[in-house]
Amino acid sequence: MADRVLVIGSGGREHALAWKLAQSPHVKHVFVAPGNAGTADNGKITNSAVLVSNHTIVTQFCKDHNIGLVLVGQEALLAAGIVDDLRAAGVRCFGPSAKAAQLAANTSFAKAFLDRHGIPTARWKSFTNPQEACSTDFPARVVRARGAARKEVTIAASKEEACRAVQEIMQDRMFGEMVVIEELLQGEELSCLCFTDGVTVASMPPAQAHKRLLDGDQGPNTGGMGAYCPVPQV
Repeated sequence: MADRVLVIGSGGREHALAWKLAQSPHVKHVFVAPGNAGTADNGKITNSAVLVSNHTIVTQFCKDHNIGLVLVGQEALLAAGIVDDLRAAGVRCFGPSAKAAQLAANTSFAKAFLDRHGIPTARWKSFTNPQEACSTDFPARVVRARGAARKEVTIAASKEEACRAVQEIMQDRMFGEMVVIEELLQGEELSCLCFTDGVTVASMPPAQAHKRLLDGDQGPNTGGMGAYCPVPQV
Protein backbone atom coordinates (compact mmCIF):
# COMPACT_ATOMS: atom_id res chain seq x y z
CA MET A 1 0.00 0.00 0.00
CA ALA A 2 1.36 3.42 -0.97
CA ASP A 3 1.87 5.94 1.81
CA ARG A 4 1.42 9.66 2.04
CA VAL A 5 4.66 11.26 3.25
CA LEU A 6 5.30 14.64 4.87
CA VAL A 7 8.72 16.28 4.46
CA ILE A 8 9.33 19.19 6.84
CA GLY A 9 11.61 22.01 5.71
CA SER A 10 12.06 24.53 2.91
CA GLY A 11 15.56 24.14 1.49
CA GLY A 12 17.35 22.20 -1.19
CA ARG A 13 17.74 19.27 1.20
CA GLU A 14 13.98 18.89 1.52
CA HIS A 15 13.52 19.42 -2.23
CA ALA A 16 15.91 16.54 -2.94
CA LEU A 17 14.18 14.29 -0.40
CA ALA A 18 10.74 15.02 -1.85
CA TRP A 19 11.98 14.53 -5.43
CA LYS A 20 13.43 11.11 -4.61
CA LEU A 21 10.50 9.98 -2.45
CA ALA A 22 8.07 10.81 -5.26
CA GLN A 23 9.87 8.28 -7.49
CA SER A 24 9.06 5.40 -5.14
CA PRO A 25 6.07 3.16 -5.93
CA HIS A 26 5.57 2.90 -2.15
CA VAL A 27 4.77 6.63 -1.96
CA LYS A 28 1.35 7.87 -2.99
CA HIS A 29 1.92 11.59 -2.37
CA VAL A 30 4.55 13.87 -0.82
CA PHE A 31 3.60 16.99 1.15
CA VAL A 32 6.39 19.50 1.89
CA ALA A 33 5.92 22.00 4.70
CA PRO A 34 6.50 24.81 4.10
CA GLY A 35 8.39 23.82 0.94
CA ASN A 36 9.70 26.12 -1.78
CA ALA A 37 9.02 27.07 -5.38
CA GLY A 38 10.56 23.83 -6.65
CA THR A 39 8.23 21.66 -4.57
CA ALA A 40 5.03 23.52 -5.39
CA ASP A 41 2.57 21.41 -7.44
CA ASN A 42 5.23 19.17 -8.95
CA GLY A 43 3.54 15.89 -9.88
CA LYS A 44 3.16 13.82 -6.71
CA ILE A 45 4.62 16.70 -4.65
CA THR A 46 2.72 19.66 -3.17
CA ASN A 47 3.51 22.27 -0.55
CA SER A 48 1.56 22.60 2.68
CA ALA A 49 1.03 25.69 4.81
CA VAL A 50 0.80 23.70 8.06
CA LEU A 51 2.49 25.58 10.92
CA VAL A 52 5.55 23.39 11.47
CA SER A 53 6.68 25.24 14.61
CA ASN A 54 3.52 24.00 16.38
CA HIS A 55 4.01 20.29 16.93
CA THR A 56 0.39 19.74 17.96
CA ILE A 57 -0.85 21.23 14.69
CA VAL A 58 1.61 19.09 12.69
CA THR A 59 0.44 15.98 14.53
CA GLN A 60 -3.19 16.75 13.72
CA PHE A 61 -2.30 17.43 10.08
CA CYS A 62 -0.67 14.00 9.87
CA LYS A 63 -3.76 12.31 11.29
CA ASP A 64 -6.17 14.30 9.10
CA HIS A 65 -4.22 13.48 5.92
CA ASN A 66 -3.32 9.87 6.76
CA ILE A 67 0.42 10.58 6.72
CA GLY A 68 2.33 7.29 6.94
CA LEU A 69 5.78 8.79 7.48
CA VAL A 70 7.29 12.18 8.35
CA LEU A 71 10.86 13.17 7.41
CA VAL A 72 12.28 16.23 9.17
CA GLY A 73 15.15 18.04 7.47
CA GLN A 74 15.09 21.36 9.31
CA GLU A 75 17.71 21.32 12.08
CA ALA A 76 16.05 23.87 14.37
CA LEU A 77 12.86 21.79 14.49
CA LEU A 78 14.82 18.63 15.24
CA ALA A 79 16.52 20.39 18.15
CA ALA A 80 13.12 21.59 19.35
CA GLY A 81 11.95 17.98 19.68
CA ILE A 82 9.46 17.64 16.85
CA VAL A 83 10.46 14.00 16.29
CA ASP A 84 9.92 13.18 19.97
CA ASP A 85 6.48 14.80 19.96
CA LEU A 86 5.32 13.15 16.74
CA ARG A 87 6.47 9.71 17.85
CA ALA A 88 4.78 10.17 21.23
CA ALA A 89 1.54 10.88 19.35
CA GLY A 90 1.89 7.69 17.30
CA VAL A 91 3.12 9.33 14.07
CA ARG A 92 6.01 7.52 12.36
CA CYS A 93 8.88 9.96 11.97
CA PHE A 94 12.40 9.74 10.53
CA GLY A 95 14.94 11.95 12.24
CA PRO A 96 16.98 12.27 15.44
CA SER A 97 15.48 12.97 18.84
CA ALA A 98 16.03 16.39 20.42
CA LYS A 99 18.79 14.90 22.56
CA ALA A 100 20.63 13.47 19.55
CA ALA A 101 20.05 16.63 17.49
CA GLN A 102 22.20 18.59 19.94
CA LEU A 103 25.24 17.22 18.09
CA ALA A 104 24.32 19.48 15.16
CA ALA A 105 22.44 22.24 16.97
CA ASN A 106 24.71 22.95 19.96
CA THR A 107 28.37 23.53 19.13
CA SER A 108 29.69 23.39 22.70
CA PHE A 109 27.74 20.16 23.36
CA ALA A 110 29.15 18.58 20.20
CA LYS A 111 32.75 19.59 20.94
CA ALA A 112 32.50 18.31 24.53
CA PHE A 113 31.02 15.04 23.21
CA LEU A 114 33.97 14.61 20.83
CA ASP A 115 36.48 15.25 23.62
CA ARG A 116 34.68 12.93 26.03
CA HIS A 117 34.76 10.03 23.58
CA GLY A 118 38.28 10.58 22.30
CA ILE A 119 37.21 11.65 18.81
CA PRO A 120 39.80 13.98 17.22
CA THR A 121 38.65 17.59 16.90
CA ALA A 122 40.20 21.05 16.73
CA ARG A 123 41.21 22.68 20.02
CA TRP A 124 38.36 24.79 21.37
CA LYS A 125 37.01 26.81 24.27
CA SER A 126 33.55 28.16 25.06
CA PHE A 127 32.96 31.58 26.60
CA THR A 128 30.18 33.64 28.15
CA ASN A 129 32.42 36.68 28.63
CA PRO A 130 33.47 38.63 25.49
CA GLN A 131 36.71 39.90 27.03
CA GLU A 132 37.84 36.37 27.85
CA ALA A 133 36.85 35.18 24.38
CA CYS A 134 38.97 37.87 22.75
CA SER A 135 42.04 36.67 24.66
CA THR A 136 42.06 33.21 23.04
CA ASP A 137 45.57 32.42 21.81
CA PHE A 138 44.79 30.06 18.92
CA PRO A 139 46.87 31.20 15.90
CA ALA A 140 43.88 31.00 13.56
CA ARG A 141 40.31 31.06 14.80
CA VAL A 142 36.83 29.86 13.94
CA VAL A 143 34.15 31.76 15.86
CA ARG A 144 30.76 30.12 16.34
CA ALA A 145 27.65 30.97 18.30
CA ARG A 146 26.84 28.08 20.64
CA GLY A 147 23.80 27.01 18.64
CA ALA A 148 25.14 28.24 15.34
CA ALA A 149 24.02 26.88 12.03
CA ARG A 150 26.78 26.64 9.44
CA LYS A 151 26.12 30.12 8.07
CA GLU A 152 26.65 31.66 11.53
CA VAL A 153 30.35 30.85 11.53
CA THR A 154 33.18 33.36 11.14
CA ILE A 155 36.61 32.22 9.95
CA ALA A 156 38.87 34.93 11.34
CA ALA A 157 42.22 35.74 9.75
CA SER A 158 43.32 37.82 12.73
CA LYS A 159 42.67 38.28 16.42
CA GLU A 160 40.98 41.62 15.67
CA GLU A 161 38.56 40.00 13.21
CA ALA A 162 37.77 37.28 15.75
CA CYS A 163 37.04 39.93 18.39
CA ARG A 164 34.63 41.72 16.06
CA ALA A 165 32.74 38.45 15.52
CA VAL A 166 32.66 37.86 19.28
CA GLN A 167 31.22 41.34 19.86
CA GLU A 168 28.47 40.73 17.30
CA ILE A 169 27.52 37.42 18.85
CA MET A 170 27.79 38.22 22.54
CA GLN A 171 27.21 41.95 23.00
CA ASP A 172 24.74 42.52 20.18
CA ARG A 173 23.24 39.07 20.83
CA MET A 174 22.75 38.36 17.16
CA PHE A 175 22.96 34.58 17.58
CA GLY A 176 23.05 33.88 21.31
CA GLU A 177 24.92 34.58 24.50
CA MET A 178 27.70 31.97 24.34
CA VAL A 179 30.50 31.70 21.83
CA VAL A 180 32.77 28.81 20.87
CA ILE A 181 36.22 29.62 19.50
CA GLU A 182 38.22 26.84 17.93
CA GLU A 183 41.50 26.37 16.15
CA LEU A 184 41.25 26.64 12.37
CA LEU A 185 42.30 23.43 10.66
CA GLN A 186 43.61 23.76 7.10
CA GLY A 187 43.01 21.17 4.40
CA GLU A 188 40.26 19.32 2.57
CA GLU A 189 36.90 19.07 4.34
CA LEU A 190 34.62 16.15 3.54
CA SER A 191 31.25 15.03 4.86
CA CYS A 192 30.74 11.32 5.47
CA LEU A 193 27.14 10.77 6.57
CA CYS A 194 25.38 7.62 7.67
CA PHE A 195 21.85 6.42 8.32
CA THR A 196 21.32 4.45 11.51
CA ASP A 197 18.46 3.02 13.53
CA GLY A 198 20.67 2.61 16.57
CA VAL A 199 21.80 -0.89 15.55
CA THR A 200 22.53 -0.92 11.82
CA VAL A 201 24.69 1.71 10.10
CA ALA A 202 24.46 2.39 6.34
CA SER A 203 26.96 4.91 5.01
CA MET A 204 26.54 7.24 2.07
CA PRO A 205 29.50 8.06 -0.20
CA PRO A 206 31.63 11.03 0.96
CA ALA A 207 30.65 14.46 -0.36
CA GLN A 208 32.28 17.88 -0.40
CA ALA A 209 30.36 21.13 0.04
CA HIS A 210 31.21 24.59 -1.31
CA LYS A 211 31.06 26.63 1.90
CA ARG A 212 32.93 29.88 1.21
CA LEU A 213 31.10 32.53 -0.77
CA LEU A 214 33.87 33.36 -3.26
CA ASP A 215 36.24 31.40 -5.50
CA GLY A 216 39.46 30.06 -4.03
CA ASP A 217 37.92 29.43 -0.58
CA GLN A 218 37.61 33.17 0.02
CA GLY A 219 34.84 35.27 1.55
CA PRO A 220 32.43 34.56 4.40
CA ASN A 221 31.24 31.10 5.33
CA THR A 222 27.78 30.21 4.03
CA GLY A 223 25.09 27.66 4.75
CA GLY A 224 26.25 25.74 1.67
CA MET A 225 26.70 26.88 -1.92
CA GLY A 226 26.16 23.38 -3.29
CA ALA A 227 28.01 20.07 -3.09
CA TYR A 228 29.34 17.28 -5.25
CA CYS A 229 29.76 13.54 -4.84
CA PRO A 230 31.82 11.40 -5.22
CA VAL A 231 34.99 13.32 -4.40
CA PRO A 232 38.41 12.58 -5.93
CA GLN A 233 40.31 12.96 -2.64
CA VAL A 234 39.06 9.63 -1.21
